[in-house]
Amino acid sequence: MLSVIFIWLYMGITTFIIGYGVLRVITRHIPYYTHNCVHDCTGCITADACFICGLVCVTVYAQFFSLFAGVGLAANVVLCVFCMLTVVVDRKVFAGTIRQLVFSAKKTFAGGNGSRQSSILGFCVVLDLFLIFAYGTSRGMIHYDTGLYHAQSIRWLEEYGAVKGLGNLHCRLAYNSSSFALSALYSMAFLGGQSYHCAAGWLAFLLAAFCLPIRKSLREGRLRTSDFARIMCVYYLVNVFDEMISPASDYFMVLMAFYIVIKWLDLAERGEREILPYALLCVLGVFLLTVKLSAALILLLTIYPACRLIREKRWGETGAYLGLGIVTALPFFIRNVVISGWLVYPFTQIDLFDVVWKIPKGLADYDAREIQVWGRGYTDVAQFDMSVREWLPGWFRALAGSDKILVLAAAAAVAALFTEAVYLMWRRRMAAESSPADSAGGRGGVTVPALFMAQAAVAGSFLFWLCTSPLIRYGCVWVYLTAAVVFGGIYDLAMHCAADDGQTTAGFRAQDGRGVAGVQNDRVQNRGWRLAAGRAMSVAAALLLLYKGFALAREIVGSYVNDYWIVQKEYENYETYAYEIEGVTFYCPVEGDQTGYDSFPSSPAEADIVFLGDGIEDGFRAAE
Repeated sequence: MLSVIFIWLYMGITTFIIGYGVLRVITRHIPYYTHNCVHDCTGCITADACFICGLVCVTVYAQFFSLFAGVGLAANVVLCVFCMLTVVVDRKVFAGTIRQLVFSAKKTFAGGNGSRQSSILGFCVVLDLFLIFAYGTSRGMIHYDTGLYHAQSIRWLEEYGAVKGLGNLHCRLAYNSSSFALSALYSMAFLGGQSYHCAAGWLAFLLAAFCLPIRKSLREGRLRTSDFARIMCVYYLVNVFDEMISPASDYFMVLMAFYIVIKWLDLAERGEREILPYALLCVLGVFLLTVKLSAALILLLTIYPACRLIREKRWGETGAYLGLGIVTALPFFIRNVVISGWLVYPFTQIDLFDVVWKIPKGLADYDAREIQVWGRGYTDVAQFDMSVREWLPGWFRALAGSDKILVLAAAAAVAALFTEAVYLMWRRRMAAESSPADSAGGRGGVTVPALFMAQAAVAGSFLFWLCTSPLIRYGCVWVYLTAAVVFGGIYDLAMHCAADDGQTTAGFRAQDGRGVAGVQNDRVQNRGWRLAAGRAMSVAAALLLLYKGFALAREIVGSYVNDYWIVQKEYENYETYAYEIEGVTFYCPVEGDQTGYDSFPSSPAEADIVFLGDGIEDGFRAAE
């Protein structure tokens, strides 16, 4: 656990500084406007934005670095140099930003009242979360696929970086998730001890802290759409608490998707009209695509800022955002070509490169079908052509009880979204007829088009997941978020509309001259039922969170073992036997298909490959 804490401190410092530096450059070239004034280049620089932006930037950096060398000591030295230069060059503004963020954090911890006791209490809550998640990251269950290929992928990055044709050794080594580069960068394997795997736990802690503002909503009895998303995020964090020790790409994808959606909803709910924060979240969506391709439809969010940029003819900003997206995705696609020969492995529909190390098309197609069949609950690739009507009932029956409820709720939410779309169109038309200024898309401070775009993105992602490879682990975030964001948004909108309608009705009575005495009574009644509904919903949410918190505490106590307090639990390793190819020793499992981290290089079966050069660092191609 102590090793996890030290690595997290290093991760936090480096990612925060890099994130601050990148946001500082962006906001200097694309001013951020709020309330009709320009911010002093720090308008959208918040603590969570710095940490997440930094995490993305160092991951992109690690991928670029892997194209030339192993991601180890040299990569960390260069990273630290960048951090020091950022602080030295911009030390005055950096110091001011730190003071501003500390002040904002105190207000957040205090729930907005600014009291010293509340601030101290909030800080203690964050510290407790830090220690609890460090404890969980130091021990737990290692994911099956970590022993199959995660650990080997990370070790290849540590030792050699991107190796030509690596997927020919084992096709799963061609599953090029950018999260593996992040794990390799902070594994500290170059110190000569073990390879640590703390990055997923760090991201989980950041999301747990990011969910803390829900305390204020619960106290006030007023849940917003973002609060429902935060509740589902907490639900997921509790579920994976004993698994986040694994560097599985699924955890990175789900946690980052939660952040994008919650942050987007926060912006919409505070009535944010500027494009910059939304556009940066869309760039983050591009990064999510590089973590796991199944998250591709999160890019539906780009429709909102793109339409506004084009309508307002802001071509310079449009080019800047496109450039940021290209830089974010470029190393991922280059690594795809280097490792597999395909632009997007294992999908062979895009065939642009004729390189000698390309994984054979037949094998890539088989791998793609195996992924989809596995997600539907089958192991025989011959069942790939089964219709949805054939495989869906069996897949649904195999789900756990809670997952069945959530999937049904998500499906109902998709249907409700169509109804909401019709209602919003009608409401917008009525508002335009009564007051053109009110038809711009805001209601009760909420930017409705942005809110609806988030709902459409999660609903579209849910349908995409359901129709392709619906393994819960692959797309649970869309299952959880679809119902929460759609029904939560409808609830939020209904509360606002009820308040507006109540005020309108009262106004009509006052103008009538005959109902003046009933105006105050109408307002009180309207406000009373809304408060009662809000408090009931808040109590239900609080009970759910308390139940999940109790379940987590019971799990921690029940599985407690007095170990791993100093050093994190290592990767699991399996018995292997050695064989040689061109004088180089490779390893293969005695039983099953897992090899772990230590037996390197390894694959589930003896590989049929040919070296491209004198050593394994030169790459491989499939044998004829």
